[in-house]
Amino acid sequence: MSAEAASAARDPDMAVTSAAAGDAVPPRPAFAQDWRRIGRMGAVAVLGQFFISLSNMPVRLDGRAIIEGLLSLGYLSLVIVPLAIGHRVGQQVRREGVPYHAAGAHEIVGGAAAGALAGGGLSLLAILLANFDLREPLVNWSPILAELLGFGRGTTFAVLIWLVIGAGVGAAAGLVRVLCPVARRVLWTMVLAVFGAAVLEALVEDLAEGLGIEPLTDWFYASRGGLTPIGALVLAGGSGVLAFVARGRVRQARTRIDQLEGPARQRANMMLIAGTGALLVVLPIFAGKLTNELLANVGLFVLLALGLNIVVGLAGILDLGYVAFFAVGSYTAAVLTAATSPRISPELPWFVALIGVVVVTGLVGLFIGAPVIRMRGDYLAIVTLGFGEIIRLLFLSDWLSGWFGGSQGITNIPGAEIFGLAEVSGTDPRSVFYLVLAFCAVAVYVSWRLERSRIGRAWMAVREDETVAEAMGINTVNVKLLAFVVGAVLGSFSGAIFSAKVGSVFPASFLILVSIVILVVVIFGGMGSIVGVIAGSAVLIGVLGGPKQPGLLAEFSEFKLLIYGALLVWMMLSRPEGLIPSVRRTRELHQEEMAQDAWLAGQVTDDDGDANGASGAAERAAGEPA
Repeated sequence: MSAEAASAARDPDMAVTSAAAGDAVPPRPAFAQDWRRIGRMGAVAVLGQFFISLSNMPVRLDGRAIIEGLLSLGYLSLVIVPLAIGHRVGQQVRREGVPYHAAGAHEIVGGAAAGALAGGGLSLLAILLANFDLREPLVNWSPILAELLGFGRGTTFAVLIWLVIGAGVGAAAGLVRVLCPVARRVLWTMVLAVFGAAVLEALVEDLAEGLGIEPLTDWFYASRGGLTPIGALVLAGGSGVLAFVARGRVRQARTRIDQLEGPARQRANMMLIAGTGALLVVLPIFAGKLTNELLANVGLFVLLALGLNIVVGLAGILDLGYVAFFAVGSYTAAVLTAATSPRISPELPWFVALIGVVVVTGLVGLFIGAPVIRMRGDYLAIVTLGFGEIIRLLFLSDWLSGWFGGSQGITNIPGAEIFGLAEVSGTDPRSVFYLVLAFCAVAVYVSWRLERSRIGRAWMAVREDETVAEAMGINTVNVKLLAFVVGAVLGSFSGAIFSAKVGSVFPASFLILVSIVILVVVIFGGMGSIVGVIAGSAVLIGVLGGPKQPGLLAEFSEFKLLIYGALLVWMMLSRPEGLIPSVRRTRELHQEEMAQDAWLAGQVTDDDGDANGASGAAERAAGEPA
């Protein structure tokens, strides 16, 4: 049976016009929906709406405006569910050799139905809030939620309006699938430009003050926060025009760079690195204290994430106790530089103390890694988690309080003196950022060189299959232990800078949550990808903030862990390779899909009479000429 006949047998309504791989067939009838699937997705959306609403997120976020008088972050948290479900319901899985339906009214009707169910969840919630007191079972619930759902016009209006909003938003999400690729790109660019400008309001205004262009930002932003309607319209229109004019040019430039080889590729990379470095050096000069503080916090987590990326991303060692090395670096630097250190206080210069930090942290990495490095998988993760807590409890204990101060910690830590020329401390976040930037540059270079070295290839072989790597002659114990120590040393740099920046260290600063957040940053950005790790730190830490560090969206302070978890689940389901993945990691995760696509394409080609179809398709999937 051919691929066309098999597809027709599975779906009689499918009008197959071509069996070529990836060819589209005419749209399905508007009401030929899989209503069971829509019902299931709608039920999940209702539960999601209940969870978001009763966690009090819409009320807490309602004070942050996106567009003044039109849309707030609170209402956006309610609209995002029907938007996502309306877009998801029309998704088709595309495989080589399997035709797919062209988008049409079917996607719009399905999106409207799913969105109406999601909106119906809020309508049902409005009825429940009007008739029952939910304060006792749900302590986070606020009576303001009922007024917010009804726009201040009562329960009946809330029931009707959310059905309409849900259906409208779902239909709009389905309509996006009908648009041509250029129109979709322009639309998403406009939406992201408006949302990004609203989220980055504090950063933009801070930079505008340094550049002396405050009147321009005063025109774009309202006095109470958020974009003005006119400013949002101008920004959306301008970004849409730029997206239309530049369509395909960014991809073409990227393709040209990817096609470069040898010296030409090295020159292009060096120019890109030099441009990025120059921007990072110049940006803090025009930025205010708020922006520099934010950049310094992001830089500290970039340094930590680069260290963990070697352990998890390259060597495949799931380390859940990475905060231990952060703590050891901080306490070692504090003991060697502070005059208030309980037992010994040599008051060494910061750079001299840094040598001691590297030695002590390397020894701690060997001490922790040696007994656990032979373990694999979940056992290794649990043991490293335990060691991370052991280190924190040792710093907290009365037994070592004579050395590290116990719960009182170590205070009055001096700043980092840079060869007698300047002193870096928390009172000057700009200098802290420059110090962090220098260490991040070193960490990036070390990571890049190691990844392309023989050791890096051994790490990646262990990550892919430790048994096979051992059979090929790789000493897996030594290789994994080396990754552990290198990651520990990079993490200690961040700890040493942190103690000089804050001026004090306490055991409460090194909770296991720090390890979890750094791991989320690495996974979200892309394990094994240096650029991905930096991007993940900028997005998560810069926007949402760290465990105790504020981000641009301070309103998310009590919901950041919830959002971290949701992002992690979404990333694992839809994009496990990360935001900006490495090519090797992407191939590892999708090799089964590539093989399946090649097999399907080969089957279709065979049905068309090509005896070598399967082998040719396999070669094409591997990127080799048939």
